[in-house]
Order: sequence, then C-alpha cells, then structure tokens
Amino acid sequence: MQWEIVIGLETHAQLSTKSKIFSGASTAFGAAPNTQACAIDMALPGVLPVLNKAAVERAIRFGIAVGATVNRRSVFARKNYFYPDLPKGYQISQYELPIVQGGQIRIPAGEEEKIVCLTRAHLEEDAGKSLHEDFHGMSGIDLNRAGTPLLEIVSEPDMRSAGEAVAYARALHALVRWIDVCDGNMQEGGFRCDANVSVRRKGETSLGTRCEIKNLNSFRFLERAIQFEARRQIELLEEGGKIVQETRLYDPERDETRSMRTKEEAHDYRYFPDPDLLPLEVGKEWIERVRQALPELPAAWQARYQSEYGLSRYDAGLLAADRETAEYFEATLAMLKPADAPSGAKLAANWINGELAAALNRAAVPIAASPVRPETLAGLLARIADGTLSSKMAKDVFDALWVGESSVDAVIEKRGLKQLSDAGAIGKIVDEVLAANAQQVADYRSGKVKAFNALVGQVMKATRGKANPVQVNEILKKKLSG
Repeated sequence: MQWEIVIGLETHAQLSTKSKIFSGASTAFGAAPNTQACAIDMALPGVLPVLNKAAVERAIRFGIAVGATVNRRSVFARKNYFYPDLPKGYQISQYELPIVQGGQIRIPAGEEEKIVCLTRAHLEEDAGKSLHEDFHGMSGIDLNRAGTPLLEIVSEPDMRSAGEAVAYARALHALVRWIDVCDGNMQEGGFRCDANVSVRRKGETSLGTRCEIKNLNSFRFLERAIQFEARRQIELLEEGGKIVQETRLYDPERDETRSMRTKEEAHDYRYFPDPDLLPLEVGKEWIERVRQALPELPAAWQARYQSEYGLSRYDAGLLAADRETAEYFEATLAMLKPADAPSGAKLAANWINGELAAALNRAAVPIAASPVRPETLAGLLARIADGTLSSKMAKDVFDALWVGESSVDAVIEKRGLKQLSDAGAIGKIVDEVLAANAQQVADYRSGKVKAFNALVGQVMKATRGKANPVQVNEILKKKLSG
C-alpha cells in the first residue's frame, strides 16, 4: 500500500462511583428520565459543585496502573459549548493540568508486543442525553447522565491499523475493569471511544488532516468505522480532493461515516479555570495508599502463567484478558490434584480458551454466568487426564453439562461414555481388524501410510469410538511391525 493509516483514540470510561462527580445524585443506570438529576446537575442558580473523592481515587488508580505520572496538582476548567443537553452551557473538565499524564498500554502484535503511549487521562463530567426517536417533531432531554464522572483517556497517534486500534481498546477495556474503576458496559455507555483517523503516504513523517469519529460503543463498530474512514480519505486524496478536519458519525446500518460538524479546536471551547473549584491537590501518602491497594495487574498474571505453567504468550494473554477469566482459570487449577496441576494447566487453558469460550460466545453470556462452573470443568479435565474420556467424549460430556445435566461422572454413566483403556481388550479388537483387512495391512507394509489411518478408523468403529486413540495407535503400530 502507498498509504499509512494513523489512529489515536479518546476513550471515555464512566467511573464506578455511586454518585456523580460534583453532586450526590445517583449514577445508577435505567432510572426514569430526569429522576436522577439534582439542582447541581441541572445548573440551577446559586448551586456549587463539590468534588467526589471516590472519582479522584479511581483516576489515581488508573494512572498508577498504566505507569503514568499522577500530578500532585491539577486544575478543573470550563469547556464552553452549547448543546440542549448541557444545562450549564459548559462542561467541567481538565485541560492544561490533568490529573494523569503519560503512561502506556501494551497490545499484542503477532508474537510480539507493541506499546501505545498515552498523552493524558483527565476527569470530567458527562452531559445529558437528547432523545429523538420517541418524539415527533421535537426532542426530549434526559439529564440523568449529566454530571456522571468520566475519565477521558487520550492516546498518542501510535496505531497504524483498525486491528491495532481494537486491540488497544480491548486492552484498555480489560484494564479499567480489572482495577475496578469502570464496569466497562458498552451498551449502557460506560465505555465508549472516539477515533481520530488520518492517512499519509508511506515514508512521510508529518500527520495528515484528521477526522474524529464519535461515540463508538462496540469493538466491531470501532473496527468497521476506522476501515471505512481510512478508505474514504485515501480515495478522496487519490482523486485530487482535500480532507476537511471534521467530526463524523458512524452509521452501522449503512457501514459508513457521515459528517456531523467541522472539528473544533481547543480555542473554540474557550477553556478557563473553573472559579467554583479549587485546584485539586493529591498528597504523596494518598498516591502510595492507592498503589499498595492495587491488585496484581494483567501483565503480571500473563507472565506468571507463562513462567509457572509453560503456557504460550497467546494462551496466557487470553486468560489474562479479563479478571473474570483469570479467576475462573485459577479456580479450575485449585480444584485439580497437585500431581495433575502442571499438565492440567495447559489442558485447562485449552478448554477455557476453546470449548468454553465458544459456548459463552454462542450464548452471549459472560464467564461469570457460565453454567459450567470451575469445579465442574476441573472434574471433566480429571477424567480426560486419567484416561476415562477421550477428547471427543469429553466434548459430549461438556455439552451435557452446559445444558444442565448433573455431574461429570453421572453423565459418563448415563451415556455410557467411558473410554476403553484395557490394553488386552484393545489388542484383541486390533487382531480382529487386521485379520479382516488383509489388503490394507499389505498396503501399509508396502509403504502406503494412509492405510494405517484406515485401520485406526476400523478399530475405533469396532469399539464405537470408545477405545483410547493413543493406545490404539501404539498397539496397531506394534502389531504391524511384528
């Protein structure tokens, strides 16, 4: 390609506080319109904002987790613009002195890692919501979200493909949930991204004119929106056109971005320090307390899975992608016998990342709600390890457990799924198969390797798929070489 895509993301993570950033109103989702908007949220005359300490602590937690500088002094500013759902006519945010500066997020890039640098993360309040669908010829205004605490996380333009942007967004999403600063619910607006996309010819170092795609609330939409916007810009430039810096909206039904308005610059918002809020002072002791309370981070869990259990970077990365999956894996290992734990870790990783993940995706349920609990999966893995079940049989048992059948052993007994592992019994069946398939035996001994697979199939058919396939292969090879 002659073109290079340059992407930076601005992500709004709704902080997991019970009350709003400058008032005591509830942040609970789903209330009737305008029932969770108090006098401060509605900007009634004479009201004053009071900063929520819990929101500040979550911002500190995030800053430490990404290796950023947590500024001891930060300032709130008024960002002036006029929307019907912004009752004050300005949004309280941070501009010149944010609470968090710098930091980085590591994302997978094949078998390697790529570092995406962060510019800043700052505290701000959310606006309300304009409702158009349920009204004819007018719009409704719901101020329940007004004043909801947000942490806006701004990346450097370090990403070069839609895939990298999605990997970054997923890693960030996993992290804010892992450290419990945001619930990450994208359907409810708890985590949403704005993508700044530009293109330039390969080899150029200056940035092209960027367009910002607003309010992307799914990873799939993020990827598709960036892909469309990059194609649009490249085609326009190749036709001799010029990119206009603007804000655009992604339409998932048409799979396209559309112009909303020309892109504002910082001076258009007329930022100035909020006179109702003192500068935020964060003491060293507070930062250190938050640091000590921080849980072990995903990267550390991933490294431990690789070093302790010999898992690949890929498998370990999937297990450490979110805290619930990591805890499920840990709980499964805890139920295995100590002697089974080293080899059992690889088996557990395969099943959690494979069969379980596929079932969860089909049912659209999180791992925390999985019908197959860690102790049940551990029981299934134990029956694979002791030779009771083959891999195929184990999948049949898993399917039964998924739909609510009782225990592993009960399913094995009920369906007669116990694997045949008696060497003498298997040897007898192998002898019968060899005697009945003289031509295939001759073919194998003359160098036709495929004949061996045909004989294995005959043995498995004779045992109705219950023979231990490893033993079948070993016994068959021994008898054919005799």
